[in-house]
Amino acid sequence: MTVISQRELRNDNAVVVRAVERGESFTVTRRGVPIARIVPVSEGADVRCLYPATMPPDFASIERVKLDVTSAKLLDDLRGDR
Repeated sequence: MTVISQRELRNDNAVVVRAVERGESFTVTRRGVPIARIVPVSEGADVRCLYPATMPPDFASIERVKLDVTSAKLLDDLRGDR
């Protein structure tokens, strides 16, 4: 198990995560005192998702608003005499 400081984890988190994906484990220290372990998730691990991802809204299905006036004309009207 590799020992890294909290600062190393913060600065090189992508490198550390890729190493964990390859099966490596890390002990994270703060001022030389171990505070955490980062280990790969085992096959049988019970990892629950508290906030599951949702599908993004399908904006293509929303009916478009059609106006007789251009957006430039609307903006000029909103801005008034500046």
